[in-house]
Amino acid sequence: MTRRLPLALLLPALLLAACGSRGPAPRTAAAQEDPAVAECRTESRNSPEVRELFREENPANQTQHALVEQRRTEAERRAFRDCLRRRGVIHGGGVEQVRPALFFGQ
Repeated sequence: MTRRLPLALLLPALLLAACGSRGPAPRTAAAQEDPAVAECRTESRNSPEVRELFREENPANQTQHALVEQRRTEAERRAFRDCLRRRGVIHGGGVEQVRPALFFGQ
């Protein structure tokens, strides 16, 4: 008669073996991003309008925080698209993005 190992002792060993058997992780979309797009993303985060909105933020006031966060997101997107247009990555035109409405209190 053979003696069986309890499942509780065998399970961690199987999990460790499964973790080590994979090859290198696949490259993410961000790692494969075009250098011009990556530079525009950084430029948009550091744009003067976005930095000014960081100064206006008041974390103690949730309503104001949400409004400034929305304005900052829009400013960052606008700066990103402008940078891409300047570099010739995208062309002008298209459809304006839908802006979500903010509702506070019920």
